[in-house]
Amino acid sequence: MLFTSYNFIGFLLTLFTTYYLIPKQHQWKLLLIFSYIFYFLAGPIYLAYIATTTATIYFFALKIENLTRQKGENKEEKNQLKSKKWRLLLIALTINIGILAISKYTNFAITNINTLLRAVGSDGQITLRNMIIPLGISFYTFQAVSYLIDVYRGTITAERNIFRFALFVSFFPQLIQGPISRFGDLTKTLFSTHKFDKTQVTYGLQRILWGFFKKLVIADRIAVGVTEIVSNPDTHNGAFVLVGMLFFAIELYADFTGGIDITIGVAQVLGIKVMENFHRPYFSKTIKEFWKRWHISMGTWFADYIFYPVTVSKPMLKLSKWSRKNFGNNIGKRIPIYLSSFMVWFTTGLWHGASWNFIVWGLANWIVIMTSQEFEPLYNKFHKHFHVKEKVCYKIFQISRTILLMSFIRSFNTYRDVPLTFRMWGTIITEKNWQVLFDGSLLRLGISLADYVILLFGVILITMVSLKQRNSAVREYISTKPYWIKFCLWYTLFLIVLIFGNYGIGYDATQFIYNQF
Repeated sequence: MLFTSYNFIGFLLTLFTTYYLIPKQHQWKLLLIFSYIFYFLAGPIYLAYIATTTATIYFFALKIENLTRQKGENKEEKNQLKSKKWRLLLIALTINIGILAISKYTNFAITNINTLLRAVGSDGQITLRNMIIPLGISFYTFQAVSYLIDVYRGTITAERNIFRFALFVSFFPQLIQGPISRFGDLTKTLFSTHKFDKTQVTYGLQRILWGFFKKLVIADRIAVGVTEIVSNPDTHNGAFVLVGMLFFAIELYADFTGGIDITIGVAQVLGIKVMENFHRPYFSKTIKEFWKRWHISMGTWFADYIFYPVTVSKPMLKLSKWSRKNFGNNIGKRIPIYLSSFMVWFTTGLWHGASWNFIVWGLANWIVIMTSQEFEPLYNKFHKHFHVKEKVCYKIFQISRTILLMSFIRSFNTYRDVPLTFRMWGTIITEKNWQVLFDGSLLRLGISLADYVILLFGVILITMVSLKQRNSAVREYISTKPYWIKFCLWYTLFLIVLIFGNYGIGYDATQFIYNQF
């Protein structure tokens, strides 16, 4: 059930109405029922996967916490308890990460094995499997795993009610594309009773409408041009590659943030607080800053559960000590950071998709960030002699550079394979076809002149809203205006979505990009 489908709107209206009519102590139970209905409608077989994750994480977390409460009378008993906890954690992680890996990466592994077999001259080939990839498995698995690790670390208390925990794992607005919430944050409001709050409900509906605008009016409209460019690389090369990068940057932002807007809006109508997942990423001055602003919940997850644990692990500390001794302090202190970052970005790429495109995309981010970090002393010297850091023109240069770098890196996600991506980069230089930007060729990408006008208006509007949000929240700002102004603004936005939304064949909007994860 897509967020932008009529079925989902009907689903929400039924939930919103029922939610505030039933006794408040049963509200979270209603959310659990509706979350499982949502997941059932996506595919009945998917319920077995999410139920397995819920049950295993729930029971292992309780066992780990019970062991934590046993102090042990001596050092030996304490070590035994610690070892038991560690084994339980590994078993639970193996089960759940294993389910994710098998369902999502089996065919990727088989494809690479077959490639190796052909390379060594073997005629034997492994048949690809018909794997089931449950909706949102990467999101709910990571969310459940973070809960288990936090219980293991003792930073949160294990949930004793399995149904409450089931709601935390399955809360339906997050299943499509996150954010990846932490148990200690989401449950502050998830299990609370909520009175009907006109202001919060209004803000939530406005946020949903804003998400629809981004998705239907902008993302789905410009997606047509992206598909046309990347599907026909022999025809659309050279200048078209840069156009495709720009189009995809707009599409991905409008699609992903639009979905998150709907998620946060739905939760706000229900009185539930879900973390913000974006913080004006296209105003970032470096790639490192970009990733602190883009898909924030994913970045913090990888930092908290992979980067920091690996960096301070005993093997890494031993390697660092050995490297300092043999290669000097400068190299030795860098190795833990480089290797831990490598693992983070390799895993991030693999999490996004079972293909080398995503892996290379992740490693490209790693290379740029590590290179930039190494050149930081030179940057500091430059700024010490040339005082341009605070000048507007230099900030615009930094922002433009970051957007361009991210667009090049993202092209690994759009073309069918890595070699083709590099080849298309090359055509930007070799193909002298810049006239296509002015001779009407861009009107033959499935996007009409009227579409371009709508897209320009949409991009300008999103930019203006982002700039305004630096000082205050836009919805709160609009709420201070006279009623007729508020009504005209939101009703106009509603009409724009209704009239100019790109609903697709059969009035069914295209799938969100992050649905695949």
